[in-house]
Amino acid sequence: KWIDSFIFSSPSRVFLTALEMAKDGTLFLHIRVTLMETLVSFALVVISGILIAVLLWMLPTVSKILEPSLVVLNSLPKSALAPLLIVWLGANVKTIILAGMAVFGTILNLYTCFSQISPEKEKLIYTLGGTKKDTLLKAVLPGTIPNILSIMKVNIGLCLVGVVIGEFIGARCGLGYLIIYGSQVFKLDWVIMSIVILCVLCKRFGACMVDTGLPETELRRFAVFFPVFGRGKSGFIFKHSGKTGKVGVRKRRSDLTDTLAGFCQAVLSFLKPDLG
Repeated sequence: KWIDSFIFSSPSRVFLTALEMAKDGTLFLHIRVTLMETLVSFALVVISGILIAVLLWMLPTVSKILEPSLVVLNSLPKSALAPLLIVWLGANVKTIILAGMAVFGTILNLYTCFSQISPEKEKLIYTLGGTKKDTLLKAVLPGTIPNILSIMKVNIGLCLVGVVIGEFIGARCGLGYLIIYGSQVFKLDWVIMSIVILCVLCKRFGACMVDTGLPETELRRFAVFFPVFGRGKSGFIFKHSGKTGKVGVRKRRSDLTDTLAGFCQAVLSFLKPDLG
């Protein structure tokens, strides 16, 4: 034999192993655990990354102090941080989720995108009586939605890698656990089967991230949404698509609600699986 099946396994043995584990439900248990940890880690990365990046953008002094530390933390390998997290938090699901969070790179990338908003737009808002909050809601967030979606594409893969590394070190369930345990007891069928499943998951995540279900013009609509406004006696002087007029507090809240609803719709459609 040119290839030793004990060391390299074989397609038939991998298939039979997957079929046997699927019958007793253990295969789906491991897949479900890894998927849950990855999605929770991804959601935490997106939410915390946006919030901290907004905080750094609104506080330039704090950003100058923290940015060098964030660069250093982002350059550290996750495999070096995972043992520390296990010692501090214990070998549990929370530790694995934290190990999968690539939050430092997300914060840096989002903060860079926020800082690259056109200064002319900021000056225009301040000239018309707007505040930094108005700049954030009317220019920064709508103008960086394409960048946020692009960062999300990268983060979903990084979260999966981090979760698998965390399962290597301190898990009792999951695809990473199957890989490390199978290699220790020479059950290469488990190892190759888990690697194949991870490849399928990566491809599926990539398909979900690339096929947003929204046309390009729909995404750009949020990026170019920039109403010009100023403060009036009874509310804002609102100008958009060539129309100018005074609107009250209810109208202003409605405009903000529509903008946030459009953003949420874009993100949900972006994450929606391609069922077709």
